[in-house]
Amino acid sequence: KHPEIKTLMGYDTRTAYVSICMVLIQVLSCYYVQDCSWPTLILAAYVWGGTINHSLSLAMHEISHNLAFGHSKPMWNRIVGMIVNLPIGLPASISFKKYHLEHHKYQGDELIDTDIPTDFEGRMFFNTGMKVIWVFLQPLFYALRPMVVRPKAVEKLEVANLIVQVLFDFAIYHFIGGKALLYLLIGTVLALGLHPLAGHFISEHYMFNVGYETYSYYGCLNMLAWNVGYHNEHHDFPNIPGSRLPEVRKMAPEFYNDLPHHNSWVKVIYDFIMDPTIGPYARIKRESKEKKLKELANNKLESKQDNTESKKKLH
Repeated sequence: KHPEIKTLMGYDTRTAYVSICMVLIQVLSCYYVQDCSWPTLILAAYVWGGTINHSLSLAMHEISHNLAFGHSKPMWNRIVGMIVNLPIGLPASISFKKYHLEHHKYQGDELIDTDIPTDFEGRMFFNTGMKVIWVFLQPLFYALRPMVVRPKAVEKLEVANLIVQVLFDFAIYHFIGGKALLYLLIGTVLALGLHPLAGHFISEHYMFNVGYETYSYYGCLNMLAWNVGYHNEHHDFPNIPGSRLPEVRKMAPEFYNDLPHHNSWVKVIYDFIMDPTIGPYARIKRESKEKKLKELANNKLESKQDNTESKKKLH
């Protein structure tokens, strides 16, 4: 119905150049915080460094879809992804891509989509106080959940990501100081948890309206988040860079304007914590395709064995 949307597909090299500039800003910031008092450092990590690091994590999301240099240059995207990863302090770029693309292909799959909280999270963090803790610990769950729910073999690029990250962290510690390294790490932990930008984790797929699985956010923080808030648009067209996602809505308003959406990530976090009907369990979960295939294969095997035994008895 809207063939003009195809003109938006492709990549945007500005993603790489802008995010690398942000990496340099963080390195420069490390020099300024090395002599700060601890309260000042933590405040700077949350307000300034954490905001940049969260934005860089969303740049990694863009790059995981090869939206920096296109699908014809996958290694360029992987290298830039590792560079963008540096101020975050922990290696994540390569592993994130490995699991995130499955989230798009198998959204809601109970075994494959590691974006869905575990049963433990749903049972444990069920009331207001516990949900505050869950939101604060989001980076921990987000990082560890894939390894628990769907462990995979370590890839060579993941090892490279780890080595590059360790060398960068050591360089920051050795040449600038321990406070500078903590500034980066604290910023990452705080900004991926109870932080306005972290509202996107909850706003994207938690079921605030029964029956609706994905929600877009159309607020001003998209400017810092590579337009990840345009989430329905992103899932419909993951090969369109974030910089062009607003155009998708403009070209096809009849598909997006009437869908439930969010206008404030801060309100999303508040509602998630305070509303007793919403929690880590408020996700649409589907029976796994892998599980169905295994059950089908087992049933066929059992049927074949039964037929073999029946033939033996007849003889």
